[in-house]
Amino acid sequence: MTKFLSLVHLERIWTQTMALFARQIQSLRGPAALATQQVRLASTEVSFHTKPCKLHKLDSGPATSVTLNKEDALKYYRDMQVIRRMESAAGNLYKEKKIRGFCHLYSGQEACAVGMKAAMTDGDAVITAYRCHGWTWLLGATVTEVLAELTGRMAGNVHGKGGSMHMYTKNFYGGNGIVGAQQPLGAGVALAMKYREQKNVCITLYGDGAANQGQLFEATNMAKLWDLPVLFVCENNGFGMGTAVERSSASTEYYTRGDYVPGIWVDGMDILAVREATKWAKEYCDSGKGPLMMEMATYRYHGHSMSDPGTSYRTRDEIQEVRKTRDPITGFKDRIITSSLATEEELKAIDKEVRKEVDEALKIATTDGVLPPEALYVDLYHNTEAQAVRGATIDETIVQPYKTSADLLKAIGRA
Repeated sequence: MTKFLSLVHLERIWTQTMALFARQIQSLRGPAALATQQVRLASTEVSFHTKPCKLHKLDSGPATSVTLNKEDALKYYRDMQVIRRMESAAGNLYKEKKIRGFCHLYSGQEACAVGMKAAMTDGDAVITAYRCHGWTWLLGATVTEVLAELTGRMAGNVHGKGGSMHMYTKNFYGGNGIVGAQQPLGAGVALAMKYREQKNVCITLYGDGAANQGQLFEATNMAKLWDLPVLFVCENNGFGMGTAVERSSASTEYYTRGDYVPGIWVDGMDILAVREATKWAKEYCDSGKGPLMMEMATYRYHGHSMSDPGTSYRTRDEIQEVRKTRDPITGFKDRIITSSLATEEELKAIDKEVRKEVDEALKIATTDGVLPPEALYVDLYHNTEAQAVRGATIDETIVQPYKTSADLLKAIGRA
């Protein structure tokens, strides 16, 4: 009798449990229900392994076992997708002749910028070359400000006066159009940091083409003499303009090119490897040991600039092979889905959100007004009286009607 009652009791519990489960399932409808369940079951933190860094004049380097939580995974994915989509939009604008002059795209190299940014702390600085759109956005500008700057509009990062290679935000000392010009400037920013006793670094980026510039070796020499907190980062995408590294450099191990300055080689297509290496490098500099050289092994999908088709010195098959096997976004996406840090539905939602953000920025970048001619005379000097500026001839002299862009924008109702 007791056994029979126990069975009845168990059956009743089972029936009640299944009924509750059925009600819960019914309360969830369609794909959203599946997404909700997957989010609930997803892991919160996962460990991954990265390629070991190659070392120069160092006994140890960054760890190869790294952890990633869900929040960071979704953020890194979104950041890389914004840069990729923004650059694709810029490429289309250039083809439509809505962007004039130079335009250097960062597509394929997103893991470098996003990974380094993830390791930065408040007060760190960045200075780079002309492939600067992604960095400008990462360090505080909006997608609208980047794209509108490319089209020369008032809504641009510097109101349309800088264009593709000259954008700036706080602690971002811009793209620089002269090959290698940013290398000694980065050392100078690091000198200021040391003078002010800041626990910060200046990330000074350059390409493999600029790695042979004499000013790099002058800058590394001074940085080592004074133990400046500067990371000299060579983004080695394999080609200096249209010349393969093997044809331009006697030594292609760019992380060793500092000689007496220690260096590390990093897989620049793996955002987690970049993040961990940059964290480690920052700790090295913050401890007072001086400069460090980093080589990010990466790849660009487009030509050197939009005027370069990028297929005369490499094959289309080579580009497609990299896209298929080493793409920093799809590779990261596969890892975080496989590890249950994210779901397909979550990433699709991010893709949709990014697409909308870029599309809305495009509308402004192609319709906003341009600065009036008076803008030619603003921002010449800081904190001075209005200056007399010579025009096209010595007889044409104009006294600055407005001293700064802010004054001009206020006058025309755009402040």
